[in-house]
Amino acid sequence: MYLGLMKLELKEKTKMLLSYNEICELIEQGVIEFADYNCVNSASLDIHIGDHVLLEADEGSVLVLRDRTPLKTVQHQLPFDVLPGEFILASSREIFHLPNNISAEYKLKSSMARIALDHLNAGWCDAGWNGSVLTLEFKNVSNNHSIRLHKGDAIGQIVFFKHSPVPYDKSYEVRGRYNNDKTAQGVKK
Repeated sequence: MYLGLMKLELKEKTKMLLSYNEICELIEQGVIEFADYNCVNSASLDIHIGDHVLLEADEGSVLVLRDRTPLKTVQHQLPFDVLPGEFILASSREIFHLPNNISAEYKLKSSMARIALDHLNAGWCDAGWNGSVLTLEFKNVSNNHSIRLHKGDAIGQIVFFKHSPVPYDKSYEVRGRYNNDKTAQGVKK
């Protein structure tokens, strides 16, 4: 029992949240393109919205999860006003090339939450995800206010986790659907 616990503790030591210096190294190594060193925080990187959003279209249809039916959307350039209750897909300006030993997670900036812009908590980035902007799923949860988004607005932050390498055939580089996406993407089959 003790030996098994000790092995678990050793494995846990290989996992860590990256801080300022390590995030700067990721930028230097090209893991994150279009990142600004001024946006590196103590343990996160502020990211920015790209140049357009996808707004849910006014067509009522049934989306079948098991068929991966895509949401019908209409593209709009920024600036764009998100009306109360509207759902949009947006993308980060930054492009990510995560190696097989680093995963990341998107976190909404508190200032976004304080104006009622919510993120649907789908911002996990597996090791091996590469060549892509991050698609973000936002909803204006206010009752009475529109939210204007401009190209380049700081829209959230990414935290990075270092862990033991994922086997290549199990990495997102091999198994993922959303590699090399340069714009916001709806669901893919």
